[in-house]
Amino acid sequence: MPTTPKIALGLDVLLTEKRDWIRGRSVGLITNHTGLDAALRSNYRLLAAMPECRLTAIFSPEHGFWGAAQDGIAVNSLKGSEASRSQIDVPVYSLYGQNTRPTPDQLEGIDLLIYDMQDVGTRYYTYISTLLHAMEAAADLGVEFIVADRPNPIGGQAAEGPILLEGFRSFVGVHTVPIRYGLTIGEFATLLKAERVPTCQLKVARMHRYERHMWYDETGLQWVPPSPNMPTLTTATLYPGLCLFEGTNMSEGRGTTKPFEYIGAPWC
Repeated sequence: MPTTPKIALGLDVLLTEKRDWIRGRSVGLITNHTGLDAALRSNYRLLAAMPECRLTAIFSPEHGFWGAAQDGIAVNSLKGSEASRSQIDVPVYSLYGQNTRPTPDQLEGIDLLIYDMQDVGTRYYTYISTLLHAMEAAADLGVEFIVADRPNPIGGQAAEGPILLEGFRSFVGVHTVPIRYGLTIGEFATLLKAERVPTCQLKVARMHRYERHMWYDETGLQWVPPSPNMPTLTTATLYPGLCLFEGTNMSEGRGTTKPFEYIGAPWC
């Protein structure tokens, strides 16, 4: 069972004291299996049960809504009977496949996008790329945007590694920040608004009692693996450095019981 959390997540704040932000709105939710409150209740179920708003669509990042797809694998959207079999009453649009941002058709009738899922604090983890692309899509159509803040699991005091050069932006390097950027996802969204998407109508539901020095195991929250090869906080701690081996002809341990704790190759 999860321990009593020391902090209140942005999701908790949004659904309680910031409830007015979503009252009367048609909501598109950008999330995955990590979109849980401290009691491990799914954000989409909590929103669907609220009479104040209408959950219209869900958008999922790399690894899919259930976080089961391996890295780099395109994910299909879930609609109709497929979504119903998963006990989801709205379409789930993939943002890691044919599209990497919500399309105007997918956003039709939606006047608010909410982003709520757990990041790992490293530049080449693609959930921040999904954040930027969704903010751009929202800004283009005048859709308001809320980020429900969550902790940076590897702490908010250290920024480490080289800064991405402008000419090398990609989906695994979306903005000119260090490899380990030391921001929560709400702070990262605020940075993106200031430097990339000034017209985005952004609000951040900030956490309560979160302190920058906290690592994830100091928050009292239960660790939920954000992707198949991110099983523990130890993995997330090593990931900023050890994932660099992915650019070589060595294995960084994906598929083993300790990804990013092992590196190797047949010849060494």
